[in-house]
Amino acid sequence: MSETAAVQVIARGERAACEAAAAAIDADPMLEGATYSILEEDEDRGLWRIDAFPTTDGEVEGLKAALADHPVTVSVDKLADADWLAMSLSGLPPVTAGRFFVYGAHDEGRVPPNSINLKIDAGAAFGTGHHGTTVGCLEAFDELLKRESFERVLDVGCGTGVLAIAAARTGSRVAVGTDIDAPSVRIANENAALNRAKATFVHASGLNDQRVRRHGPYDLVFANILAPPLVALSQDIRMALKLDGVAILSGLLRTQERRVTAAYLSRGFRLERRIRHDAWSALVLRRVG
Repeated sequence: MSETAAVQVIARGERAACEAAAAAIDADPMLEGATYSILEEDEDRGLWRIDAFPTTDGEVEGLKAALADHPVTVSVDKLADADWLAMSLSGLPPVTAGRFFVYGAHDEGRVPPNSINLKIDAGAAFGTGHHGTTVGCLEAFDELLKRESFERVLDVGCGTGVLAIAAARTGSRVAVGTDIDAPSVRIANENAALNRAKATFVHASGLNDQRVRRHGPYDLVFANILAPPLVALSQDIRMALKLDGVAILSGLLRTQERRVTAAYLSRGFRLERRIRHDAWSALVLRRVG
């Protein structure tokens, strides 16, 4: 596929329509690497919005085709030739999720004294802490830490590394992250150094890489990816966990909860908690079999 000029694909509609459209994007194998978000734009009007940032002409056409089957209004806007990602991140407020405070360089002076402060540089990676999926994972982890500890933690699809870094900063002796995207791994390792966190990130596809397996079995596995790969990886995540280990799963819409939960229940997991932010859901499951 050829690269494309920087564009943003925007779809607006009612919540059900946008959630269905987002599910269609997730289900399309040609859009597996597409980056998008879904959020409520206008509560009074019941208006929701999908923002997608394709990187190839093929992704642009694929997104338009996936959205065309749903009652949403679609536009494609050209982005200015500027560091729009850095510009947008500079306007994001810091995020509090339980004991964790996630912030960027622009909020250096707003760091509270009695929290675990995580300075995250997103670069081109996903996971600043602002997305509902990342917030849900951090909130779930914070709640678990109130009653148990996790010596070995794995973060599948680590993005910026924020989740594994959070584990390392709260006492996990082993915190390993993997991603299929090499720039994300580089950014995650830079963020680990920035936060003085003993977390290691490797460029790997799947959980069978020796650099991942040699640290297992894990007490906790984060997987903040998308619903289809969450389902596909259910057995691999089970095998990576010790008995009674915990999986925190996100990257899925509320409408996809049943499908993902069913895949893990069939593998010997018990659902312990759901956390929802906007249209997104995080699931906490424990391996009991």
